[in-house]
Amino acid sequence: MTNVALLIGRLARPAQPKDLPSGDRLVQYEVTIPSETGRAESVPVVWFDAPPSAEDYDIDEKVVVVGRVRRRFFKASAGGTLSRTEVVAEAVVPARQKKRAEAAVEKARQLVHAAWG
Repeated sequence: MTNVALLIGRLARPAQPKDLPSGDRLVQYEVTIPSETGRAESVPVVWFDAPPSAEDYDIDEKVVVVGRVRRRFFKASAGGTLSRTEVVAEAVVPARQKKRAEAAVEKARQLVHAAWG
């Protein structure tokens, strides 16, 4: 089985860098994707070990995201358990970088094709 996510949308807010207690660094995004019904859908995206330039992506930047979907569970401050479904990015490319964006889409296509064998 292969878990492949491909998103093409716009950033709903600026990139948010975050340092984790483990020492890892990630960048969080909120990608908005218009649906066929005319309502936008918002997808949380996290990118571990992102290059420094990933922090410069700003609101309304059109991006191509290739990654995988994950659901994680964590303890809420009130004592209960919460969950969050998000895309863990392998690449987030500004759509204005056409060749890199096309390469990211092609990579996703190849992963899906390989899974179907």
